[in-house]
Amino acid sequence: MRNKIFITLAIVLLAVLSTGCAGAAVAKAMSPATQAESALQPQRTITVSGAGKSYVTPNIAYVTIGVHTEGKDAAEALSSNNATTEKVVNAIKAQGVAEKDIQTTNISIYPQQQFDLQGRPTGEIIYMVDNSVYVTVRDLDKLGAVMNSAVKAGANTISGVQFDVDDRTKATSEARKLAVEDATAQAKELAQYANVTLGQVMTISTPGVPIPMPIYEGKGGGGAVAMDVSNVPVSPGQMVIRVDVVMVFQIQ
Repeated sequence: MRNKIFITLAIVLLAVLSTGCAGAAVAKAMSPATQAESALQPQRTITVSGAGKSYVTPNIAYVTIGVHTEGKDAAEALSSNNATTEKVVNAIKAQGVAEKDIQTTNISIYPQQQFDLQGRPTGEIIYMVDNSVYVTVRDLDKLGAVMNSAVKAGANTISGVQFDVDDRTKATSEARKLAVEDATAQAKELAQYANVTLGQVMTISTPGVPIPMPIYEGKGGGGAVAMDVSNVPVSPGQMVIRVDVVMVFQIQ
């Protein structure tokens, strides 16, 4: 009985060894160079960049309005500036701008040495005081009136007028669609010229964040503060939202 068990175990062991040897023989059949070449075979791809643009009409504006005062006494200069700034803010509110859309962005006091005609210091110090508010105007028809009213109330600096859209979701989505279509068309064209078959999309990315940009038509630009009863002329024009995409396609 023991002899039969030993014979059975010997047969099983011989079968396992034979299988291992066969596997080793198959592995040896592929040279190391062939194995490395198979592992390092690069994926053939086509990489393209596409761009999409959508056009929107601004319906919101941002403007910085400030008051600059000077005086020989710092406290007096600050007090004068505070009083004028309060008038300016009230004038802006009177044009229908909500209090939440008026934000103080800068308050500064600094001394400035005075010099004579020969460039020598006179010893006199003038204190400069600046107070600026960042105003969001949600009714563009009132933008000119807002700036004009602020100037009448005592504002003497206006800068950084910027236009925007309060909801750019739809326009951005349209720009993305056009960008993907542009990149896909380029990839198909390149594949046709290279006489290869275009495969599936492997990766897609959108570098940067879509930001509305004004459209310039070569007419020049600039701004001026109207000092009379007329409102400041404002032309919001049109803006473009651009989206860029980078797509990688497989070559079959």
